[in-house]
Amino acid sequence: MDMAMELRHLRYFIAVAEERHITRAAERLGMQQPPLSQQIKAIERELDVQLFVRKARGVELTDAGRAFLEEARATLNQLDRAFETTRRASRGEQGRLCVGVTSTTPFHPLVPRAIRAFREACPMVSLTLEECLSNESVDRLRNEQMDVAFIRASSGDGRGLVVNALLEEPMVVALPSTHILAQGKPETTVSLERLARETFILYGPPGTGMYDSTIAACQAAGFSPRVGNLGASTQLAPRITSTLSLVGAGLGITFVPSSLQRMNMEGVTYRALKGPNRPKATLRLASRRGDHSAVVKQFINFVRKEANDFAAK
Repeated sequence: MDMAMELRHLRYFIAVAEERHITRAAERLGMQQPPLSQQIKAIERELDVQLFVRKARGVELTDAGRAFLEEARATLNQLDRAFETTRRASRGEQGRLCVGVTSTTPFHPLVPRAIRAFREACPMVSLTLEECLSNESVDRLRNEQMDVAFIRASSGDGRGLVVNALLEEPMVVALPSTHILAQGKPETTVSLERLARETFILYGPPGTGMYDSTIAACQAAGFSPRVGNLGASTQLAPRITSTLSLVGAGLGITFVPSSLQRMNMEGVTYRALKGPNRPKATLRLASRRGDHSAVVKQFINFVRKEANDFAAK
């Protein structure tokens, strides 16, 4: 018998065993009683055992029949689980997902909100987060070491990737709390031109979102940022936390996305920027072009929905 016949025979047998009556089992299965009797006899011939004792008012299971019932139920339950697992995987509700984040993206409320919504809707997906710079995320995506990534950079040539801009937010200047521009009311704004002679602490290497945004904003305001040095090395901080620590120590200033104001660092004060060339930070979601993973598609859909909802507020 092929698999379809075997599964159908198991369901016939279970129905008779549970109803203890062939006619009632036939009604339950939506078939006539004689064909069902023939199918049960065919199973007994196939197994070369007697599964039922026929009585005037129905049937009773033999010891062999009770053993077969237990195994038949287990087999169908296992198949049902396999079918449901396959369906969940097809819908993107089961599997694995590696999500990259830079050190600034988790501070935007969209990112934790989208991840939380996805996890609540798809608890069977094993989701892991990896923190790295935008350019590192791009490399890991291309090398299939990561599935999707929240980034700030535009990803350069975008080779092999799909990069969706989700939201824009203004950038603010992070100042040492002792700085003269940090004095006054919290709503005090600072023009870019006032920062022309300041020492900048740049975050990450060229090609990362915050580095490029800082350079572009200063050049648009008519100056190139003066980058601080420690000894013979240019002041480049690998992570935003180290950047702000250096600001708090009075070694310079930096631009950060406005959502970073959630990070309260000792000795750091944030001020909004003013003027026609105020820099903005773009939150983006990158994935591999042509990735057919249902889990990845499901996650991207969740992020887009949350981004649309966030922008509408």
